[in-house]
Amino acid sequence: MTVFGFHASHEQISPRQLLADVQLAEQVGFAAAMCSDHLEPWSRRQGHAGMAWPWLGAALATTDLTFGTVTAPGQRYHPAIVAQAIATLGTMFPGRFWTALGTGQFANEHVTGQGWPRKEVRQQRLEESVDVITRLLAGQTVSHDGLVTVEEATVWEVPEPRPPLIAPAISVETAVRGARWADGLATINQDPAQLREMLDRWADAGGAPRRILQVHLSWAPTQQEAFALAHDQWRSNVFPSPASTDLRVASYDAVTDAGVPPELLEDAVLISSDLGELTERIHELAALGFDELYLHHVGQEQRPFLEAFGEKVLPQLR
Repeated sequence: MTVFGFHASHEQISPRQLLADVQLAEQVGFAAAMCSDHLEPWSRRQGHAGMAWPWLGAALATTDLTFGTVTAPGQRYHPAIVAQAIATLGTMFPGRFWTALGTGQFANEHVTGQGWPRKEVRQQRLEESVDVITRLLAGQTVSHDGLVTVEEATVWEVPEPRPPLIAPAISVETAVRGARWADGLATINQDPAQLREMLDRWADAGGAPRRILQVHLSWAPTQQEAFALAHDQWRSNVFPSPASTDLRVASYDAVTDAGVPPELLEDAVLISSDLGELTERIHELAALGFDELYLHHVGQEQRPFLEAFGEKVLPQLR
């Protein structure tokens, strides 16, 4: 049965409010949750960026939901620290936590002052980090010399079961590469033909059967309000790589304040005032072959969305 979860957007909502939001999400019927892990938001209009890891401990302790997060080992986070964080949550909350390990964005990683490597270098660094994390989670003592350096690291808490390590991907090529090591695939809503190709190629490459989709949506009482909300909060997120990975918050704002074509925004966000229409579109995405869908209402006020979807949408999706 398809799992429908709530996406907690740290770059849009304060961690205190977001904790209350995820608790409400459980109350209205969501079965799972995931969150982002940002040091900077995508836009100054969003205005938040709480740290995911301590928040996850609080969220897991105060709900019965399963949780995941998307993080980037190798620059801002040393892979041994990521492994320790995964192991700690996995030990405290067995079977309830997963992590998607990606190559990251310059907006979050620039603080180390190391510069921003080319995409192929970031990909190789990720794969080295994944190998280190996997070995540490198995209880090994690890040394490694490469794009990341590790000297006799040991993670003393060995979680059982090991939290799944998921490959996040926007492109088919990244998905195929992630199939070599990951326990599942995570992507975002995009053209259905692209998603079908990604799932097919993932399977052809021997990818694990777990398939996760994050769905960006904007709902409000009127179509005009729903579009205005999406335009205000999510127009900085509509551009593909390298823009989506290589800019900082001021650059995102400068680019998008000059104007974003409506069709580009509508490609990135499901925008509607009609709950029936949104239910149908979400169902169509699930029917492509995803096991878990995490719904991200791109507004900063989550209660109206959660209550409406809990009452009208989740029962229909189930």
